[in-house]
Amino acid sequence: MEIKLSQCFIAVDDHDKALAFYRDALGLEVRNDVGFEGMRWVTVGSPTQPGVEIVLEPPLADPNASDTDRQAVAELMAKGMLRGVIFATDDCDATFERISAAGGEVIQEPMDQPYGVRDCAFRDPAGNMLRFTQPRS
Repeated sequence: MEIKLSQCFIAVDDHDKALAFYRDALGLEVRNDVGFEGMRWVTVGSPTQPGVEIVLEPPLADPNASDTDRQAVAELMAKGMLRGVIFATDDCDATFERISAAGGEVIQEPMDQPYGVRDCAFRDPAGNMLRFTQPRS
């Protein structure tokens, strides 16, 4: 039996800003852009990983969610408290320079971590944290 990651989801509150970040700053390709009942889902992924996709979805896209739950998620997003993803890169410093030059909000500049990677971190336009790691040689 084989199990692989296929999709992961990141909540975004403005798909156009998210696209400018994920497509233009990170270089991910847009694979799908779907609207349904006033909501929008955009799927992006690395050209080098055709079987793995990130779905940029509306916050709390569950139609059965209560107004209280929707408010709670909006407040967590505003604080940057929702987790994002960790990307692997072969050059952490170059990745940092590219994303910084594109206007990415820096959380952490590149640094060597005691657990064997060099990494940096940014927030996307919705406040999600994204880390970029490079194994140390």
